[in-house]
Amino acid sequence: MHTLSVSALNEQIKHLLEESFSRVFVEGELSRITFHNSGHIYFTLKDRDSAISCVMFRGNASKLKFRLEEGQKVIIDGAITLYKPRGSYQVNCFSIEPSGQGALALAFEQLKQKLSAQGYFNPEVKKQIPKFPNRVALVTSATGAALQDMLRVANARYRLLEIDIYDVLVQGDGAAYTLSSAIKNADNREYDVIVVGRGGGSIEDLWAFNEEIVADAIYNAKTPIVSAVGHEIDWVISDFVADLRAPTPSAAMEMILPDTNELYMTLDSLSEQFEQLFTQKMRTKQQQLDHLKSSFSQHSVNRKILQRKEEIEQLLKAFEQSIDFKMSSFNKAIQNIAQGFPQAIDSRLSLAQNQLLQLQKMLESNHPKLKTKKGFAQISQNNSVIDLTQLGIGDVFEAQSDSVVIEAKVLKKRKI
Repeated sequence: MHTLSVSALNEQIKHLLEESFSRVFVEGELSRITFHNSGHIYFTLKDRDSAISCVMFRGNASKLKFRLEEGQKVIIDGAITLYKPRGSYQVNCFSIEPSGQGALALAFEQLKQKLSAQGYFNPEVKKQIPKFPNRVALVTSATGAALQDMLRVANARYRLLEIDIYDVLVQGDGAAYTLSSAIKNADNREYDVIVVGRGGGSIEDLWAFNEEIVADAIYNAKTPIVSAVGHEIDWVISDFVADLRAPTPSAAMEMILPDTNELYMTLDSLSEQFEQLFTQKMRTKQQQLDHLKSSFSQHSVNRKILQRKEEIEQLLKAFEQSIDFKMSSFNKAIQNIAQGFPQAIDSRLSLAQNQLLQLQKMLESNHPKLKTKKGFAQISQNNSVIDLTQLGIGDVFEAQSDSVVIEAKVLKKRKI
């Protein structure tokens, strides 16, 4: 009987396994993933009934486009190896692809979700693109058609622009590093805008713009950055992180640069509007000035003196008219009086003469001395001449002639 040592047995098994399973493709679900400090990745690949240990050494792990996650279903390209000290076998992975989904597409979604969670895409962190940039940095390939397109548009739209070109790799190994380095260098030189771009291509060609170091450089830059990668249908991570996304490189220049012809038209329009506005303002101010001059003229000292003089003249004229009217009325009254005075005097003298004659007649008829008729006397009582009918029996009265006064008493009275 031939006896084998443990080491010899493991060596034979190792040789047999590695010869028989030098290249295998295995599909399963990732579990117990360990990212070692050395750069190696250790994990378990399992399905519903079984599991197998796997390792991906640092050289192959650095080529992964996506991050391995628990529960992820993948397809492994590798070889069976046996670790002789422990007698355990495992799959040495050369490459790993997501099951049912491309590795680049998965890597894109993973990085997009990560950066979104970190706030890289938030609108509030986006920087404003200046309307009239003076200095622009173009981070692109100096030999690419995209650069010529951007220069052509810039020359046609805005010749006052100063452009600096940062020649970088835009695809392949090292492209992401050169892109991030160029962005950092340009950011330190105080440009108004930095345009990062290239022409169209496959997802592999554009992948440098999906790398995290490029996203970090764009996010941390102080200068506004425009991402202009590929065609309109192409979306890369830099588009989401940048302050402005342009569908193409030439469109980026159209979006950030003013059009000189449009500026001339705008200036002409503004000049015409200014002239119209100035004319209108001058007309309005002239009307206001005329109004002020008129108002000043109406309210000036000379105007007030003139008004007062006119008022005095009007008052004087009215006073003279009033005096003339009064004098005329007075003269008419005097004339009327002068005309009627003789008649009034004659009338009053005539009336007085008549009254005097009547009084004289009455005096002559009543005065005792003027009464010469016998048998007649004046009857008075209490110094008042009365009629005999006024006396009653017993009344005392006086009977007066022109020479004698007799006091008597009524003893008897009868009617005749």
